[in-house]
Amino acid sequence: MRLKVKLVVAVILAVSAAFPARSDVIDEWTTIKVPPAPQLKEVTLDPKTTALLMLDFMKQNCGQRPRCMATLPAMKALLAKARAAKAHVVYSIIANSTIEDVLPDVAAQAGEPSVLSGPDKFRNTELEKILKDKGVTTVITVGTSANGAVLFTASGAVFRGMKAVLPVDGIGSVESYADRSTVETFMSAPTVSQNTTITRSTMIKFQ
Repeated sequence: MRLKVKLVVAVILAVSAAFPARSDVIDEWTTIKVPPAPQLKEVTLDPKTTALLMLDFMKQNCGQRPRCMATLPAMKALLAKARAAKAHVVYSIIANSTIEDVLPDVAAQAGEPSVLSGPDKFRNTELEKILKDKGVTTVITVGTSANGAVLFTASGAVFRGMKAVLPVDGIGSVESYADRSTVETFMSAPTVSQNTTITRSTMIKFQ
């Protein structure tokens, strides 16, 4: 019996030696190779089937985040371009706020719908119905934060059969790393990466 136990232990030790424990992501944290930046692409969109999702540009959050505030000039211009082309515009707001709390530079106009939710703007809202009723097949997703509302709402749109467009000058988180990690997710995540165009607002055209 003792001989059998010794043999089992010997086999286990031999197998363990042959297959050393793999290091995990924390062990590799400081040595992981960072992927190169994505190549931004020009994109031409049909305004009839495109919605610009203006996510959480609120005084209460964006107004307190320098990186988000820095996106406002570009987003004001993109919003004007989308409206001029008659693309659809949809807003989201956060808890304990109203649509009037959206920052003035990118404020909603009468008739533009809004939803209230957490990071995933499809959750417990009419967003999917709003988009489907308008015939939307592509969403341009901008706002704060990149690793919250933008990440989960753009991904949610893709999982519902839509295409996503991500202007990198329209995402603003508390920290720059959150913006970067979000872009990296859209570069590589299954399904999402194949259905997302990473771009800048100046590279978006409506036709």
